[in-house]
Amino acid sequence: MTHAFTYFGTKVRDQMGQMTLIVHLSRIMATENDDSIGIPSYERVGRFLITSKSHMALPNPFRRHTPNTRTCWGYTFDLTPEHLTEEQCKPLRQSYDVLGEQVLNRLNEISPPPRKDLPRGNSQFTKPKAEPEESISKQEQERTKAPTRDLYAILQEHKDSDELLQRFWNEVTTVPEWVDWEQIRRGQDTFYRYGAANLTGLAYQSLLGGMGAARVVETLARTGGFSTKVAKGRLFETTQHILQCTKAVESLQPGGDGFASTIRVRLLHAAVRNRIMALTKSRPEYYDVEAWGVPINDLDSMGTIATFSASLIWMSLPRQGIFMRRQEIEDYVALWRYIAFLVGCPTEPFATAEGAKACMEALLLYEIHPTDTSKILANNIIKCLADQPPGCPSAEFLSASARWLNGHELSDRLGLMRPSLYYYFLVAGQCIFFAFFNYSNRAVPSWDEKKISMLKRVFYNLVVNTDFGLKGQESAFEFKYVPEYSTITAMGEAEHADKPTTSYTEWQSKKALLYTGAVLVLGGYVAYRVTGYALGLVF
Repeated sequence: MTHAFTYFGTKVRDQMGQMTLIVHLSRIMATENDDSIGIPSYERVGRFLITSKSHMALPNPFRRHTPNTRTCWGYTFDLTPEHLTEEQCKPLRQSYDVLGEQVLNRLNEISPPPRKDLPRGNSQFTKPKAEPEESISKQEQERTKAPTRDLYAILQEHKDSDELLQRFWNEVTTVPEWVDWEQIRRGQDTFYRYGAANLTGLAYQSLLGGMGAARVVETLARTGGFSTKVAKGRLFETTQHILQCTKAVESLQPGGDGFASTIRVRLLHAAVRNRIMALTKSRPEYYDVEAWGVPINDLDSMGTIATFSASLIWMSLPRQGIFMRRQEIEDYVALWRYIAFLVGCPTEPFATAEGAKACMEALLLYEIHPTDTSKILANNIIKCLADQPPGCPSAEFLSASARWLNGHELSDRLGLMRPSLYYYFLVAGQCIFFAFFNYSNRAVPSWDEKKISMLKRVFYNLVVNTDFGLKGQESAFEFKYVPEYSTITAMGEAEHADKPTTSYTEWQSKKALLYTGAVLVLGGYVAYRVTGYALGLVF
């Protein structure tokens, strides 16, 4: 997924450091509506300084500590009555989208799913049979030619003749009264306004960092969908869904592409849950429901929405030197609240920006506990993306990016490599690149409008229409990675590709860093000469 973004320098990671502080400090202090972040300007500046150096774990002199202050994986916050407690989280691990599962079962009765062998990663319990490359290639070709089973199309076809399907359809097509379509449109524009930085945060903090959620990875590992062989495809499919949900208001309205994809994802979640629970029924040791909760439960769904919204706003973007304005925050949270409604996730935590932030913080505190499975999935993401087009970033750069966004503490627990200081400088350069263009375009409405329109086309083409993406075929989110007793994702090998002579992503970051250094040197020289001249006039 992120390689499509690295092409435009999107592979930056969050710790912009002191150079970025120099570039943006005055803007952070002066930007109108920045107090929307919920803290005073002086403290916001302090947070930015510490955030940009979060892997150093430096104390923040601007931070006010109280008995309710908590620090978790480099992120500090204060517990409030709005935060979920551990006791409140427990029942959410056992509740789930019952209606979505009922609809899936009815659709399976109407149109039974075909039985077929599906590609997935190596198992820890079974060793795959060795087959000639030609044979594997032919099998892959046949698989891609096979017609997809579109549950959304089946739902549309039979919704008027089945009471359950009709009830479900009426529910998802009845727009909640709290939805403001103009606000949804602004939220969609906000995604593209910070598009490259957002995609970077989604890939390396929301997804890779999210592999630290011990319970969630047990479900992911049993699908085999995050082996190195198929993880990149999964990333592109997830990105396709996000792009469809953000391309236009009409896309999210009933019948639109984003609406349809979200319903497909909801039914896919039900299929995974159904399958794992069925296997567990005959072999209880396969999946520990008591310890891990029902697969893809309400708390898991809330965590997904929070990482796609609140984590970007209060973690990923600030660590890249970017701060949303108050209205942007409210609009972006409103967008994901509606997506939560469509996907069958509780929407109450996302009724306000403050609620979304509290949800994110509570889940960060209670849910992120990396395990050995977390290490496997996190490293598989790095391996499947390293040296891949179009940006061709090295594994070292990807690891530096992930560490920049997640900090050393979590990254060490995820077993990520520690690259040399050189790669952190490259990441800093990319952060400067992002921050400069995001702030400059945001300041000029006509530039902002053109950029948003351009990125909608460019991102979609890179993700869907390129040979390294989805090869021109939009995903229907069918149930491709079917859990089996023998399927537990193991640590994979890096994807074999010719080592590129030049990484566009790293070269772009290096240029940004060099340009910034030149500007600072020139600015310092000019300031020195002007100061000397002024002192000469006085004395």
